Amino acid sequence: MTVTHLSRAGVSLVLGRDDAGIPSVLHWGAALGDLDDDALAALLAARRPGVSRSSYDLPRTTGLVPDGTRGFAGTPALEGHRVGGSATAATPSLVDWEVVAGDSALTCTASDTEAGWDVTVQIALDDVGLLHARTSVTNAADGDLHLATVLTALPVAAHATELLDLTGRWCKERSPQRHPWVQGTHRRDARHGRTGHDATLLMVSGTPGFTFGTGEVWAVHTAWSGNHTTYAERSPEGDCLLGGGELLAPGEVVLAPGETYRSPWLLGSWSPAGLDPLSHRFHAHLRAVTPRARTERPVIANTWEAVYFDQSLDRLTELADVAASVGVERFVLDDGWFLGRRDDTAGLGDWSVDASVWPDGLGPLVEHVTGRGMEFGLWVEPEMVNLDSEVARTRPERVLRGRTAVPPEWRQQQVLDLQDDGAYADLRDALLALLDELDIAYLKWDHNRDLTDVTHAGRPAVHGQTLAAYRLLDELRDAHPTLEIESCSSGGGRVDAEVLTRTDRIWPSDTNDPLERQHLQRWTSLLVPPELMGSHVGPATSHTTGRTHSLRYRAATALLHSFGIEWDMTRLDEQGLAELRSWIDLHKRVRPLIGTGALVHPDHPDPAVAVTGIVAADRSEAWYVVATVAMTATQHPAPLRLTGLDPDRSYRLSEELPPTGGADLSGRWSASGAVLGGRVLATAGVALPVLDPEEARVLRVVEA
Repeated sequence: MTVTHLSRAGVSLVLGRDDAGIPSVLHWGAALGDLDDDALAALLAARRPGVSRSSYDLPRTTGLVPDGTRGFAGTPALEGHRVGGSATAATPSLVDWEVVAGDSALTCTASDTEAGWDVTVQIALDDVGLLHARTSVTNAADGDLHLATVLTALPVAAHATELLDLTGRWCKERSPQRHPWVQGTHRRDARHGRTGHDATLLMVSGTPGFTFGTGEVWAVHTAWSGNHTTYAERSPEGDCLLGGGELLAPGEVVLAPGETYRSPWLLGSWSPAGLDPLSHRFHAHLRAVTPRARTERPVIANTWEAVYFDQSLDRLTELADVAASVGVERFVLDDGWFLGRRDDTAGLGDWSVDASVWPDGLGPLVEHVTGRGMEFGLWVEPEMVNLDSEVARTRPERVLRGRTAVPPEWRQQQVLDLQDDGAYADLRDALLALLDELDIAYLKWDHNRDLTDVTHAGRPAVHGQTLAAYRLLDELRDAHPTLEIESCSSGGGRVDAEVLTRTDRIWPSDTNDPLERQHLQRWTSLLVPPELMGSHVGPATSHTTGRTHSLRYRAATALLHSFGIEWDMTRLDEQGLAELRSWIDLHKRVRPLIGTGALVHPDHPDPAVAVTGIVAADRSEAWYVVATVAMTATQHPAPLRLTGLDPDRSYRLSEELPPTGGADLSGRWSASGAVLGGRVLATAGVALPVLDPEEARVLRVVEA
């Protein structure tokens, strides 16, 4: 068969062979309907390119593997060189392809015997229409094959002429940047040894002016936690590609004869109606693969911004008592519990309880927490080491480095070489000892520095370190099947689809400032579903920015995510505790929808108004948080159009705001109590009250 058609969940992918038998993707996007063999053959003929002047004599198509040996002048998908052996060519030229098709997947294989490369490209559409693609290379000749580039690329429609990607830094992760997609390559490389605070998460192309609710859009995500690239490329010949893969340093991956390298998965999503439906495909995938799938995440109290390093049994049991009284379900002891850890300059790597602080161990605290009906969680940073630690003093060779001197200090810490068998085994055993001894339901797993100038056994170390971290997570989960793990990396430094196959929650940022959170949670949710994204109510004055916000604004910002508190609640009076308890109760009311419903971001013409909503899977109910991130442009904001509802049902509106200690609520929604149709709500909308800057309201709609 020269043309193959995959179609699921409103998405089609058509793969056809050109005149030379090279497979290429003819279409990825909207479903094309039922196409018989004649229709597919006609499509192939209709997509046959012409021959330009001063160009190759035969039509040139961009194959499934963009290949410079056939005249492709853009970013090559495969590069490498051979050391030793008899192969005469370096970069492969893949011509004789075998395509095996299933109902929803393709496996495409080709060999270049002259270069000694066997290549396999896997493509699949899952049941929600998300595209999965990756490329594998096997060394099929003698001598070592040094890989330089293994990328996977997908074509998108030429009318998708605008690009969106994300950047950022610590405490300001996931900042969007948009620009026209002109000819050339827009490439986002991440060389942090972890996903990175500035990682784009998605590379999105779409029709000009696309929003969360409008425009045709395509996006790809490189599912890898180490160095990686994601790129968009448009050529004069008409190629429009979104691609990605692992960034390999020279000599990092060397294949002996018969060995195989498999690239990270490239995940691709398409939507006819903006970013929200595009993100829903990613959300459905991550909900399916996260290891401890649960639709309702427990309310967390984390001790960091409550006590920092000032830990004692008396203080923490008091905090636990207050946490339990307001409805907390999981109590997490953060940094400072282990040997020598009185500040952030020492102790990393020595994963035993510090008897000077905990003379009876952590058992009494764990028993107190669980006795109050809460789960116990513990902060760890296993991949890191302080030079001021027993492990660094006694085994300095276990500090990952690229030369005699250690890399530059970052938070007074270095990286533990997980490819060292002894270091790995000792670390694994220390963590298992904690998990075996204590009733620990949850690990907050931190990773607080980049991997800089690191090698192992004379080769660049990021690839191997990343695989070793995955292995460690897998071994701990296998030994403790109910254990949940949060991926924290100085906030949002390790957020990707691959780490989320091994973890149950991400910490998107170290800032609890709700104003920053309004932005970064919105854009992180392009990839990550809300129940996998931690969001905490911090102190009134933010630790990271110094801004002061009301409890309403802080709690409403966290309401539709994995809700937590990171605040010294022992200092609250009864009125303050009652208000906090009411917000936790409100979260628990909406929580059943958060892990199963659709996250939406209704577009509003005023950029000062940010709207986040959760719509039940059956569209019988929805909750929307309306927040201002600046002074609104007009005294009376434009009507809000509520998206995601069934246009043919009627809904009753209500405002759901807990008591605010005597605050003036005279400006409640005039629409509260009204019954309106879903089509009316999505097109005509409802009026908003006058809103001050950095204020939030909660609106519920339920089928009438």
